Amino acid sequence: MNDKQLSIIEHIEELRKRLMIIVVFFVIAIIGGFFLASPIIQFLQNSDEAKHFTLNAFNVADPMFIYLKVIIFIALVLISPVILYQLWAFISPGLNETERRVTLSYIPFAFVLFIAGISFSYFVLFPYLISFMTNLSENLDIQQTIGVNEYFNFLFQITLPFGLVFQLPVVLLFFSRLGILDPALLVKFRKYAYFGLFVLAAFITPPDLFSHLFTTVPLLILYEISVFISRVGHRKYLKAEQKRQQEEMEAERRRILEEQEEQKRLHAD
Repeated sequence: MNDKQLSIIEHIEELRKRLMIIVVFFVIAIIGGFFLASPIIQFLQNSDEAKHFTLNAFNVADPMFIYLKVIIFIALVLISPVILYQLWAFISPGLNETERRVTLSYIPFAFVLFIAGISFSYFVLFPYLISFMTNLSENLDIQQTIGVNEYFNFLFQITLPFGLVFQLPVVLLFFSRLGILDPALLVKFRKYAYFGLFVLAAFITPPDLFSHLFTTVPLLILYEISVFISRVGHRKYLKAEQKRQQEEMEAERRRILEEQEEQKRLHAD
């Protein structure tokens, strides 16, 4: 077996190890979620948004499905730092000491941004969407009969994407800090990124202009913040790379001087 094959097997084994750790923490978080799910479901059912509706169960198993979905949601939120750390641990052997230390510090910020994205969606966007839907139904003289399963599915579809989208600054900073991404590309393809965010907003908002803009504008601001942060990270990468090259040149210069000194001693002998 050659070194390349051994390296691939080692990488697969390392990946399996990281996935097993995530699974173990996920199971533990699931157990914790059993105790947290009920009060969280009651809190969501008693919120001002839910009071607009009488939530119905159209299927005997709907309450159980809701309970399980909330448990899984809680578990994913709780272990998100573990997932990020295991991802970092998997790629960290390919980084130098400075890069490992710096990128490790991004994990708390990524978790905070994940919570911030979910919070923004739930406390800012979700109430507006519920109000819009309710007013539209009243204007059209439509009596809404809402299923509890559909209500919670809609809630998850609104909140989870924003938790992921809010990771954009950390992701771009990470790649810029490693020299993988040049912020100039983000500026060059800005109009395409704007279009993608515009389409994303269209998928998660009602088809009216105000709600679309209400969602799109924060996403565009988030993108510009990400561009700014990636520039900071890229400048640090360039400085670190310049320092590394200088250290290598200095080490090479010392090696040459040592070889010259050694040759002089040999000639003298």
